[in-house]
Amino acid sequence: MSKHARGQRARLAELLAAAGPAAPTLCTGWLTRDLAAHLVLREARPDAAAGLVVPALARWTERVQARYAALPYEELVRRFRHGPPRWSAFALPGADEAANTVEYFVHAEDVRRAAADWADQPVSAELGELLWRRLGLTARMELGRRSPVRVVLAGPDGRTVVAGSKLPGGVRVEGEPGELLLFAFGRAAQARVTLSGPADQVAALRG
Repeated sequence: MSKHARGQRARLAELLAAAGPAAPTLCTGWLTRDLAAHLVLREARPDAAAGLVVPALARWTERVQARYAALPYEELVRRFRHGPPRWSAFALPGADEAANTVEYFVHAEDVRRAAADWADQPVSAELGELLWRRLGLTARMELGRRSPVRVVLAGPDGRTVVAGSKLPGGVRVEGEPGELLLFAFGRAAQARVTLSGPADQVAALRG
């Protein structure tokens, strides 16, 4: 496993273990047990994981995930912490870094920021740069499909990424790379970002 993905996996596993099976998350409708089951399914059951992106297979995914969720919680966390099975596509060279660093960063924050007493945690410059490099695709695929207005995501160094470039208007969202990534993934209420632009467009984007 790669450096950043390995680090984020360990962080997420620790957060899941500390929170216990019935803690809230920022994933709508999911407790920590459901999130842990999702993480294990995603790596170990490609037949069921397909339902995460193919609506016609979603019911099958839900059934398989429910079976995983019925396992002892400690076993779920252990399986996730251990990493993907050797035959999993996620075990291929480079796949872990490419597919899991952002996934685990976001889900770690889903657990951490669902708690009422969460506090800011610094992100290393190296990880922040990696998250920035992944932001463009996320902004187009996630935020660009949901936003009613054109959005300019701006990092502290002046670099920008545009989501919904063909949409009308324009709202500027400023923040650190990790915060912008969370915003793009729909965690706007918990992301430490600043929005500026016409009031009606800002309100529409927040909605």
